[in-house]
Amino acid sequence: MKVHRSVAVVVSLLASLTVPAATVPSATAAPAAFTHPGVLVSRPQLDFMRAKVNAGAQPWKSAYDAMRGTAYASLTRTAKPRAVVECGPYSNPNLGCTDERQDALAAYTLSLIWYVTRDARYAQKAIQIMDAWSATIRDHTNSNAPLQTAWAGSSWPRAAEIIKYTYTGWPNANRFATMLRTVYLPEIQNGRANTNGNWELSMMEAPLGIAVFIEDKAAYDKAVGIFRTRMPAYVYLTTDGSLPKTPPGSGIDTRAEIISYWHDQSTFVDGLSQETCRDFAHTGYGIAAAAHFAETARHQGQDIWGEIKDRMRHALGLHTKYENGDPVPSWLCGGSKSRELGPTTEVGYNALSTRLGIPMANTQKYTEQHRPQGTDNLFIAWETLTHAQNPS
Repeated sequence: MKVHRSVAVVVSLLASLTVPAATVPSATAAPAAFTHPGVLVSRPQLDFMRAKVNAGAQPWKSAYDAMRGTAYASLTRTAKPRAVVECGPYSNPNLGCTDERQDALAAYTLSLIWYVTRDARYAQKAIQIMDAWSATIRDHTNSNAPLQTAWAGSSWPRAAEIIKYTYTGWPNANRFATMLRTVYLPEIQNGRANTNGNWELSMMEAPLGIAVFIEDKAAYDKAVGIFRTRMPAYVYLTTDGSLPKTPPGSGIDTRAEIISYWHDQSTFVDGLSQETCRDFAHTGYGIAAAAHFAETARHQGQDIWGEIKDRMRHALGLHTKYENGDPVPSWLCGGSKSRELGPTTEVGYNALSTRLGIPMANTQKYTEQHRPQGTDNLFIAWETLTHAQNPS
């Protein structure tokens, strides 16, 4: 598994161009009343998914069957909670990191199966896993603690929202909410400006989902505020100027620093990501986290998609173009790339193409050729099932 590390930015005293940091726009207020379930998937989306699966329609039925065939769907799964999850660089040490992420994904998987089948055993197993962790975990430590917390913290509220609001009988739901508020939220809610962008985008996705579940308007607004400055600093548009925007508070101010931060890429085009020339896998994590964020906000009545649609359509189009086989030009990442975008396009493609009607030929080709999109075993799971052609 690839593990992200913070970018060490070397200040160049020789650089002559200073680029002002992005200003922080005010956050639109959280909704007067939160919508549940409303983290990544809504009740109308779940109903659409359920109807398609039960009708045997494709690609939802094959996506559902693939999900059911994984260990995440097992009714005999034993949770492996730890009081302290310690995650170092490159998962060394890995003390509960994989276990936590996979238990959170299992809880989400089981909640989706519950919704489709109405078989209470799956809801009860999801509850059992969530209860085991909420009774045990107290902290995340070591250098990858923020990212680990964000990944697990993105999956937990998806599962919790479905179970709490569609299944009757979760006595420890409040304890789980307390876990999210006291163990997860403090680790991630302030972001991390000088990291690679996928870190902070995941660190905003998780607080937004947690804020919805615990109905915390201040936490919601804080996540939106940081997201609104990070997204323009992660995906470039030519309208930004000759150089990309920079994350406020990062200390990345000069041309030399920006090029270093963008992994030595000095030619900027619409849709280029801060991590494109690192690799497409990490770029995919950032794109997916941004899509998840916008989708959750949409369920809460806020049009983040309208704010980021141009960055997202260009980012998806650029990266899927090369994933689909187009040769990489010499000016881009030295003319080489890795084909590791992964199961990251369904939510963005559905929002932009299905709902907004934006033509996305490259993204469509990639998405359809990679169905059913499964899980990356980190924080992305079953998005062909939940979002393919989903109009809700």
